[in-house]
Formats: sequence, structure tokens, C-alpha cells
Amino acid sequence: MSSSAYPQKLMLKQLELDSKPEVIHSVEVFLEEISNELSFKEDVYANVMVAVTEAVNNSILHGNKEDPEKKVFLDVFMENQYRLKITVRDEGEGFNPEGLADPTAPENIENIGGRGVFLMRHLADELSFSDDGRTVIMVFNI
Repeated sequence: MSSSAYPQKLMLKQLELDSKPEVIHSVEVFLEEISNELSFKEDVYANVMVAVTEAVNNSILHGNKEDPEKKVFLDVFMENQYRLKITVRDEGEGFNPEGLADPTAPENIENIGGRGVFLMRHLADELSFSDDGRTVIMVFNI
């Protein structure tokens, strides 16, 4: 299939979630459907699954603080036939991702904070934040 068959950003799927930790199962099912449609390699599938569920979990717990009135939004785009772009957005107050301590530094080894963003940075091919940290953008080369 030629790259011209893929518009600049083709929306594949969207998911709106309540701010409850138990919705993670819905995210896993959602990502499995996308993986099946696009025939991800196993390592790509694992990276997408861990990074996206971590982003959603952070949005629920830290962003929205499990506020039942707030939602988490997951959008999946194909940028071209080789690049999957996933955004996770919450309705929280935001945060400064650059202000997170390095969880691999000796003084932080026993701290549990900051590990999710660290994982996302290493599993996604590209990771960025927007909207004062309320939106995480992950790109995976598939």
C-alpha cells in the first residue's frame, strides 16, 4: 500500500474513559483491537500496551485525581502507514513533565514517583506533552 493511501493524520479510534482505575481493562481491549487491525509485531504491541496504560493510569490518578466528574480521552491516529500516534488527555490541573526527578538516579531509586513517565519515554519512539502536561503524545513506529 502506498503512503499516499494514508492522509496526514487518519483518525483510527477514540475512547472516553471515566476516572476510575478499573477502566484500564477497557484500554487493554481497545489496544488489542487496534493491534489486531494493524498487525503489530509483538515487541511493538508490548511497548504500546505498557506506555498507553501507564499514561491512562497517570491521567486517572494524578491528573484527574479519580474525580468521577472528569474524563480521560484516548485518541489513536495513523500519521502514515508506519507511524501510530496516540494521545491521552485528562481534565486535571496539569504538571511540568520536565520537573520530574530521574527515577534511575541513586537518590531516587527507592522513590516510586516518576517511573511511569520514564517508562513511556523509553517505550515510545517519540514522547511529548502539551496543554500544560494534561496531554501526552506518544508516537510508535509500527
